[in-house]
Amino acid sequence: MKYVPLVLLILLLSCAEEKKVNSTFPVETNWYFSKGGDTSRHPASVPGVLHQDLVKNRWIEHPYTNNNEVVTEWVERENWVYSGYLNVDLEMLENDHLELTFHGLDTYADIYINDTLRLSTDNMFRTWKLDVRPFIKEGGNPIRIAFTSPINKNTELVENYKYKLPSGNETVNTKVGSFTRKAAYHFGWDWGPRIVTSGIWRPITMTAWNNARITDVNIQTQSISESSATVKADISLEVDKAGEYSLLVGDKKYELLLDSGVTVHPHEFKVERPQLWWPNGLGKQSLYQLNIKLEKGKTVIDSTSKKYGIRTIELVNEPDSIGTSYYFKVNGKPFFAKGANYIPQDMFLPTVDSARYRKTLALARDANMNMLRVWGGGIYENDYFYDLCDQYGLMVWQDFMFAGSMYPSDSTFHESVIAEAKDNIKRIRSHPSLALWCGNNEIEVAWANWGWMGGFRWSKADSAAIYENYLKIFREEIPAQVALLNPEVPYVPTSPLSNWGKKENFDHSSMHYWGVWHGREPFEKFEENVPRFMVEYGFQSFPSYASMAAVIDSSELELNSETMTNRQKSYIGNGMITLYAEKYFGKPKDFKTYIENSQKTQAIAYRMAIQAHRLGKPHCMGTMFWQLNDCWQGPSWSVLEYDGTPKLAYEEVKKWYQPIIAVPSASGKDLSIKLVSDIPNQTDVKLEVVSSDNKDMIYSESVTLNDLSVKEVVIPSIKMERLTINVYKDQQLVFTHNIVEN
Repeated sequence: MKYVPLVLLILLLSCAEEKKVNSTFPVETNWYFSKGGDTSRHPASVPGVLHQDLVKNRWIEHPYTNNNEVVTEWVERENWVYSGYLNVDLEMLENDHLELTFHGLDTYADIYINDTLRLSTDNMFRTWKLDVRPFIKEGGNPIRIAFTSPINKNTELVENYKYKLPSGNETVNTKVGSFTRKAAYHFGWDWGPRIVTSGIWRPITMTAWNNARITDVNIQTQSISESSATVKADISLEVDKAGEYSLLVGDKKYELLLDSGVTVHPHEFKVERPQLWWPNGLGKQSLYQLNIKLEKGKTVIDSTSKKYGIRTIELVNEPDSIGTSYYFKVNGKPFFAKGANYIPQDMFLPTVDSARYRKTLALARDANMNMLRVWGGGIYENDYFYDLCDQYGLMVWQDFMFAGSMYPSDSTFHESVIAEAKDNIKRIRSHPSLALWCGNNEIEVAWANWGWMGGFRWSKADSAAIYENYLKIFREEIPAQVALLNPEVPYVPTSPLSNWGKKENFDHSSMHYWGVWHGREPFEKFEENVPRFMVEYGFQSFPSYASMAAVIDSSELELNSETMTNRQKSYIGNGMITLYAEKYFGKPKDFKTYIENSQKTQAIAYRMAIQAHRLGKPHCMGTMFWQLNDCWQGPSWSVLEYDGTPKLAYEEVKKWYQPIIAVPSASGKDLSIKLVSDIPNQTDVKLEVVSSDNKDMIYSESVTLNDLSVKEVVIPSIKMERLTINVYKDQQLVFTHNIVEN
């Protein structure tokens, strides 16, 4: 027997232990792409999507320029291949597992490694994992990701399906969105282009691991008292080699004997004198951090840290003396939701960098918003989006990605939906900003009120089968996953729960009110039609002339040019804008003036709507206009242009979303001022009315406001013109409004 010196033995054992440490790193390689069947290759960017690479290689002009959206439609009907190398050295091969993770593939992809098919994907919203250690080799391993056009993939399915299914994107030649687990807005919507992308839209990473690893940490507040909070962390461990392990969670250490497989270790702890997490305007957004380590022997083989906030969230949606309530309580406190609907910031999702996220969400915060709805025709946003919402106090109404369509009933589709729900619930659930899971956008209201049943001429049996399939997805399968994985956050099957077609419906639950716009009603109808919780409403405007001039030739910058006509995706868009803008501001002298008037008109609409909703408290407990942001340079309902530039309506929203507002109106010969406060509990303010001309004091009164009611002050015998209303809190001016004329 040969004896190894002790020092050398310790060194060898130390090296062996070091090789057992888990690590995750990005896959870095030179990527290329080619058209299916073509041997020529072109440089590609990953993460990225096909259209970006086509533009960079000067194969196409940017689809946002002029009418290139239409010119480049051929791209969506081709198949495309991305290729590169997985470079592996001997040290990497010493690991037991090398897991390749595709964080986002858009959408139908066959993945070949060393010319062998290893994985096929069919869902843009899922995370796909593949352990490549059994077949990976030292050196460069060719990887090829072959993308099949979703149009080609599903056209035959659509044409041969047993009945026609309604789709939210019925506007263009092919209607495959219902069959494709892909962002629905890519197929076109009434505020954005049709650009059907493909590509590696989120990063690819490699994880080297041995023995065991931490795969997930779910942190949820269990209860809050005056002196402490109970928090629970469920830590998921995947064990390859059974044995003894140590788990360090915060300041506590667990000695565990683990079998192979997946296990969830619960860790419940108390936080004394907790700093609670509150929505924007209601308190601080306090965040804690929990550090977790997994040890094998004396070696830390895996570690992670997770930020969390201490808060509870409830949705009160139940019968009451009025009809059916719909409001949120955070930390046991009801609050009025002020926010907007958020859509993806670009058609080409990887172009949205951290700076754009910060700019957009900071603007929402600065406009006094406390809730954003991630709309169901877009994407489940990336982690940084939710991190920012945690920091900024923007509660997230999270739709599952289903919008305005009915879906196929085959088992493969249902399995994909369930897997998608699991992936995204697990990824998002620990964020304190998460307020609601919503099954879909507008499907139930469409079924009951949009003429789907009669319009598609189904038999009674087919109609029943289609709706039963709908119920299976949104009232059984998805809520079952929420109940299992995130029962702390409420779930509703759809939005809205009540349709705006009947007056009595405004007393029940959530509402999308489109009487103004689709119903061609005047803005004054906002004041009459106040729901329990307004989830959608709005009015279109154009982005600035400069914004459109950046992508549209000057010769086409006219309202009725071919390019501008194509930019308007709403079937009544320009006609509605013209009608209302001319009502308020007369005929414009040129296109620039038309644009300015469209923005001023939109600002009036949002002011009138927000005032009505806030004055409707507590009957109404939320207002969320459509929409916050844009995905390209075109007319839409947004208050932020594509590059984040605020429109005029943004400033109006910011003003009337302030914590305290004063809304004037004429009351016979008297002036009525209604004051609203969203500050928790009672607030003492001083109301002053002064002359706008010479600042002479006309009226002054101290008023006590409650956050769940409206206070009216009537000033007798005063004309409602050339006055300034000021509201002071703690001797500081918190709201001011000029009344120019009545």
